[in-house]
Amino acid sequence: MKAIWLLALLLIASPCLAAEPFARVSIDDDGKIVPGQQVHVIIEVFVPDFFTSPPQFPLLDIPNAVVTLPDERAQNLVQTIDGVEYSGIRRRYAVVPEIPGTFTLPSAAIELGYSRDGKPVKGEARLPLTSFQVGDLAGGARTSLAFAARGLTVTQSFDRDPSTLKVGDALVRTIVVFAGDTQAMMIPAVDLRTADGLRQYIKPPRIEDGVQVDRLQGSRRIETVVYTTDKSGDFKIPAVSYSWFDLDGHAQRTSSLPATTVAVAAAIHSRERIDPHLQDEESHRHSRSFMLAVVLVPFILLGALARRAAPRVFVWISEYRRFRRNSRRAQLRRLKTVILVGNEPAIYSALQNWSHDLGYRSISEWVQNQDSPRLRAQIGILERRLFRSRDMQFDRAVLADVVGNAAPPVTAVVKSALPELNPTALCARDQAGYSAP
Repeated sequence: MKAIWLLALLLIASPCLAAEPFARVSIDDDGKIVPGQQVHVIIEVFVPDFFTSPPQFPLLDIPNAVVTLPDERAQNLVQTIDGVEYSGIRRRYAVVPEIPGTFTLPSAAIELGYSRDGKPVKGEARLPLTSFQVGDLAGGARTSLAFAARGLTVTQSFDRDPSTLKVGDALVRTIVVFAGDTQAMMIPAVDLRTADGLRQYIKPPRIEDGVQVDRLQGSRRIETVVYTTDKSGDFKIPAVSYSWFDLDGHAQRTSSLPATTVAVAAAIHSRERIDPHLQDEESHRHSRSFMLAVVLVPFILLGALARRAAPRVFVWISEYRRFRRNSRRAQLRRLKTVILVGNEPAIYSALQNWSHDLGYRSISEWVQNQDSPRLRAQIGILERRLFRSRDMQFDRAVLADVVGNAAPPVTAVVKSALPELNPTALCARDQAGYSAP
């Protein structure tokens, strides 16, 4: 009889004993995932009763894939399982596989706090092993990592009519790449090429997420280039081709912009002519007029020469200012300004441009070549805040102070089609240095 009562008590208490934190993983997999496509991995963490501290979602390390944790609002959940009410939190990861094959999520532990018998306790939920399959692109021919997206468009605009320019004018060209089902930082740069006879200055790109275009939610990359010339004639801005993989049509496509002809006319300079006016005057008046002419003629000649030389002087001044703006010192000064006053995505984008200008393929490769623990620590904290959690603060002043103490630019680098945006290895290696001053 005692054994029966004991068994009954165990059966009644078993749901309570089994009420432990757990995690679930689901993948948006339509069976047609290709390299370069953004795959959504949804992770749900549940605890009995309620959370006393939020789960610390880790940055997953998946070989041959770029993994990010977008800065999206977590979704709260409530679910009843076997008579026990659980509270849950859902986050969505973005995984971009780089090659075909099978990708398996690591069995990572997610630390959290929850209530047990009215008392806060620490616990963890371990991710179950979950895999997804990535096939090859249509036709099997692939020389580099494709950029896969939906509804991609490439558009351009000019700030003035390219056929009405004069020597010394500047023409501003803006190119916008919009793509759905991707992140702005994943959109590759546009190959602008070089326009013969025109000088061009490429401004740092702007990236934006959460953009709505024709009922399609997506991201965009905005590139701006300024063209100038100091001679007249007809010049051609080359056409632009942008290759991408269409996830809806499951085919390789190319978006293009036509070539543009720029007509530059010579600057028009007006010259005033002073006709001599002879008068038969008295000798003293004639002498006074002669002396006045002697004084005025040099000034008139100097004025005419100045007006003739003014366009060249303005062009020279413009070129000198442009040279100073594009110098390494000026770029570093702008980078430090962004670090001190910009938001975190803008800082990360500026650091990407800086590392690329130095000849490195990614921020992590640039940091690895710097003998600066303080730089590694601050970059690690910044990437943690962007891609993992915002539980740490990075020091803008320290980052701005050490970012310019860089090693000489590399002389030869093999560039990849997709920048290395997965800072996992760097974060793990520099985690001990986050508290560095």
